Amino acid sequence: MALADLTREAVEAALVEAEAIGREAFLAKYKFGPARSYFLEWNGGRYDSKAIAGAAHGYLPGRGALKSSEFTGGEARVAARLRRLGFVLAQHATRHPAWSRDELILALDLYVRFKGNPPGKSSLEIVKLSELLNRIADDPNGGSTSFRNPNGVYMKMMNFRRFDPIYRAQGKKGLTRGSELEEEVWNDFASNPIHLTETAAAIKANVESFYSDIDEIDEIEEAEEGRILTQAHIVRERSRKLVEAKKAASFRTTRRLCCEACGFDFKSTYGERGKGFIEVHHAVPVHQLLPGARTKIADLHLLCANCHRMIHARRPWLTLDELKACISSKASNTHANDL
Repeated sequence: MALADLTREAVEAALVEAEAIGREAFLAKYKFGPARSYFLEWNGGRYDSKAIAGAAHGYLPGRGALKSSEFTGGEARVAARLRRLGFVLAQHATRHPAWSRDELILALDLYVRFKGNPPGKSSLEIVKLSELLNRIADDPNGGSTSFRNPNGVYMKMMNFRRFDPIYRAQGKKGLTRGSELEEEVWNDFASNPIHLTETAAAIKANVESFYSDIDEIDEIEEAEEGRILTQAHIVRERSRKLVEAKKAASFRTTRRLCCEACGFDFKSTYGERGKGFIEVHHAVPVHQLLPGARTKIADLHLLCANCHRMIHARRPWLTLDELKACISSKASNTHANDL
């Protein structure tokens, strides 16, 4: 779901319906469960934020209501968008959003730097990490004094011990309660400490320019390096100035705008309607994206919409060469089957 599609008018229409038919009937109609964390406060009542957003999509011209399974973001993401539209969101007093990939990368970086023996809960390192995590919290209410506190940060780091071969060899398990994402982040980064360090440094460098409710991230699979660096990537490849500069440079050389992966030419296929149309992909690895760094024309590739989407379709993102290899392999298999 592209949360950017929602309008205040559509949300209000859904709220009017929810008020008219009652909560149970509304949730049953749109096949949503009750909200667990975030509630929209309106007209003296509280409403399930995700269900309201799903129903509101059906009040947009030419659109239909969305099912819960069609959302790409959790309640915190939906609540952040609704708040941006001017609504008041209330959070359940005892529940915080699950740890994000960015947060876990930062925690793992500290764990690895201290070789599995992080400093105490009141140490400067843990306190500073707690403060940083509160600054990047995906929480429309701005967090609280208990959100990602030093004790919770320390405990989360101890969760990594259950994946650490050093501790497993000693018969130690660490804290057993945790999420699947913790294991995923461990598998992505623990064996490559240089990449982990560079990624953590890039996340910290981009914190100040991060907006947790940016809508464009809904359109692509978040990079393995996390949401903050995914946003940094998007900002660069959607810069109108950079896009136009890349198009102009390519056209001066080839007199055409073709996909660098599959060769598709919009103008050749669609005539004047496709003239000048092509997407631009930023090829610099996201863990190298630092604020203020200049993007060179050579850092950009022209791609058709399909190829661009395939690069971002799942983690890890493909390089241009890897995407070309996919296309070449598919073409070879098709040719062999035709023989």
